[in-house]
Amino acid sequence: MERIAAEGPNAQQIEYWNETSGAKWVAMEDVIDAQIEPLGTAAMDRADVRAGERVLDVGCGCGQTSLQLAERVGKAGAVVGVDISGPMLERARERARAAGLSNLSFLNRDAQTAGFDADFDLVFSRFGVMFFAEPEVAFHNLLSALKPGGRLTCATWQALPKNPWMMIPIGAAAKHLPPSDPPAPDAPGPFAFADAERVEGILRAAGFDDVHHESVERELLVGGGGTLDATVDFVLQLGPVGAALREAGDAVRQAAAADVRTALEPYHDGAGVRMPAASWAVSARRPA
Repeated sequence: MERIAAEGPNAQQIEYWNETSGAKWVAMEDVIDAQIEPLGTAAMDRADVRAGERVLDVGCGCGQTSLQLAERVGKAGAVVGVDISGPMLERARERARAAGLSNLSFLNRDAQTAGFDADFDLVFSRFGVMFFAEPEVAFHNLLSALKPGGRLTCATWQALPKNPWMMIPIGAAAKHLPPSDPPAPDAPGPFAFADAERVEGILRAAGFDDVHHESVERELLVGGGGTLDATVDFVLQLGPVGAALREAGDAVRQAAAADVRTALEPYHDGAGVRMPAASWAVSARRPA
């Protein structure tokens, strides 16, 4: 399996997405795709993807967005998915082969440091840009991948209180864990780009202009619409709750699971657990 070396400013993230989380995301690919697809589609619609364009899909993971972008640009266009996770890219390539998409390819690279030719019309990302150790440097590098006048569109999470689907399970599980200080608001992680003013400053400092934020608020099927127990299992494995419980013993995990189940039960309607979510569709442009 292809895998880049865990080195450079994002070495910790490279190790995490190859050794800890990548295989879990592959195993739960269908569930994750079903859950966050509406937010990614909203950002993709905002990007106004056109037939014949070249698109760089940053943090493409298991490839759902790359496949969708490849369909939108058509045979005259091309999509390059880039990700640091070898296991996830292996699955993305399998999906592209199964779909018979000849206009889609993948790179196992760190988008902050990789060299790209300046021939892309659009840089797109669904929840893949919040983990850069040096975001201004990373976005300057992504700027260099765009043609003059090229566009950037990213889906990023709004603040935790705007996302009950994450905040409520975290609160339920936290009762069983020792107190800990929250991470710094600008630390790499899911909520690093929650502050729209900060992100606009990063993008402008990296060389972008015409920077805008559009709020995208949807009701998500947490865990992709599975049973309540399956949704609890999903929440305990991935995301902030999974990270918090990673080193916990069986007794703590079982107690946390029981309280998370109780907290999610009011949101289960028979077809799945439906909870509010809020993201940003961030857009910007490389000056012409």
